[in-house]
Amino acid sequence: MDDFIFGTLATEELRLAHIRSQRGGISHSQRRLPRDPLPGQPVSLELSLGPEHPQQKAWVYWTNDGSDPAGANGQAQNGFVSGLEPIDSEWDNLLWGYIRHFRVELPGQPAGTVVRYRLAAEDVWADSGAFYAYYVDNDPPPDWTKDAILYQIFADRFFDPAPEFPKLEAKPSLKCNGTLRGITAKLDYIAGLGVNCLWLTPIFPSPSYHGYDATSFYEINPRLGTKEDFRQLLDETHARGMKLLMDFVPNHWSNQHPTFIEAQKDQSSPHRPWYTFKTWPHDYKTFFGVKTLPQINLRNREAREHILGAAQYWLEFGVDGFRVDYCIGPSPDFYAEFRRVTRTTNPESWTFGEAVDPPDSQITFAGGMDGSLDFMLLEAMRQTFAFGRWNARRFADFLSRHEAFFPATFSRPSFLDNHDMNRFLWVAGNDKRKLRLAALCQYTLVGAPILYYGTEIGLSQERDMVQHGRAIHEEARLPMPWASSAQDKDLYAYYRGLGQLRHERPALRRGRRETIHADDSVLIYRRVTGSDSLVVVLNTSEKPATVMLALSEARECFATGSDCGIEKTDSGLRLHLPPYGGLVLG
Repeated sequence: MDDFIFGTLATEELRLAHIRSQRGGISHSQRRLPRDPLPGQPVSLELSLGPEHPQQKAWVYWTNDGSDPAGANGQAQNGFVSGLEPIDSEWDNLLWGYIRHFRVELPGQPAGTVVRYRLAAEDVWADSGAFYAYYVDNDPPPDWTKDAILYQIFADRFFDPAPEFPKLEAKPSLKCNGTLRGITAKLDYIAGLGVNCLWLTPIFPSPSYHGYDATSFYEINPRLGTKEDFRQLLDETHARGMKLLMDFVPNHWSNQHPTFIEAQKDQSSPHRPWYTFKTWPHDYKTFFGVKTLPQINLRNREAREHILGAAQYWLEFGVDGFRVDYCIGPSPDFYAEFRRVTRTTNPESWTFGEAVDPPDSQITFAGGMDGSLDFMLLEAMRQTFAFGRWNARRFADFLSRHEAFFPATFSRPSFLDNHDMNRFLWVAGNDKRKLRLAALCQYTLVGAPILYYGTEIGLSQERDMVQHGRAIHEEARLPMPWASSAQDKDLYAYYRGLGQLRHERPALRRGRRETIHADDSVLIYRRVTGSDSLVVVLNTSEKPATVMLALSEARECFATGSDCGIEKTDSGLRLHLPPYGGLVLG
């Protein structure tokens, strides 16, 4: 069994092709500083030209009124133009030639401004003519997000009060019968875990059970309930002091969406420009070649306003933010306006993206969203705790570098698994010791932890998701088991304890992290803020471990099990850890 994580750079061949294309072309790739500018703050843009591009001059065409910039050969036709200055050359062994770098500084703008721009080297547009943008404001992530513990619910699979739940339909439907009312009925169960934020997979009308192919962004899937049901869920969620995030998919929707049906029928339809037809009506841009998922052309203003209007609608309805599906798909300039709409509609809203890409891609969403799901941490935790391919020393080094890469204002919600990959418990060979240790690590790191429904009671899967070279996602989307005999109550209590620990100790939510010991088996780090300090001890190996340390934190606050031991000696603490055992000291 190997891991499966959906992404565009999953193989070495894809990574090399990406590097060659980016470094060998005329590329900006959102190299912008600062990425999230404050009012009045100048913004520096960079451009690089690969060895095969001899152009000597470069310009940026830009606007600050929301319109598209236009121009050619250094002359602005709409907005402004600024010339870039050459700054240096860099030798590249992979390309076997020099890369030239250019830079320009755009003047600071007042709060609320959307600056839209594109760059060119003489008469060749950078990045295939991509439009970029940034939003100017002083609006870091809402303070409540630092205290968040999220619970991901696959709406179709979670619960319904009807006695026939779950009733899983046969292929091709695969629909279950979970509902919004079912989620409402289980809010006390969820809150008992210390969860204070729900994330729902798409609940829009859709021909599929999963909902990632909506036919409307303004309605509720009647299989899941009504707007009144959703209103009740929101009200009862908020009454418990909890938030609710919707899954939002601005990149694509169903080919059964009314605008797409019309665009295919009528070549002169005003909705035809909402899509990118290579050859009308049957050859069009899609999500990863799936014909039932046409990609929305967000460079079209009417299509963009339709999507932005949906985000505004649901925020006004009462949702607290969005997890943005496949955020790397839309045109890069989309997110400046997305940020403007979400923040002005609800200044306390939280948005983060699903960028199954490396950190240098994830960080480009700073300023457009509050952050990105931490896929790199996911991979590191699965390699360390589930597969055992990384030892504690390598994981510690990864953590230090990873945390240094991202600014503190960039939200990085953490997770061990989700609906698009094998569950952690499955890849860990259903060894709950490994799950407990990984969860202890997750809940004691920077970044709001996300708990995938069912993990807390030991829900795994029956078969590997990858079968005959295909991903069968349903293997990781089994219905939530509610029978008492099907739930691991001790594991639920363990997760409940983790939630309580994170809420009680500000060092875990807001403190800095520092590694104080790492060897092949054991990782020890400290979380500290103000007067609150905790030390986390993790034995990542299949053998018992003993560590001797001089620590001021000497009281056990949490442990993976009763077989963890603390022995006080004249020279410090002797910590005894079973295989895959962990301790928190305070």
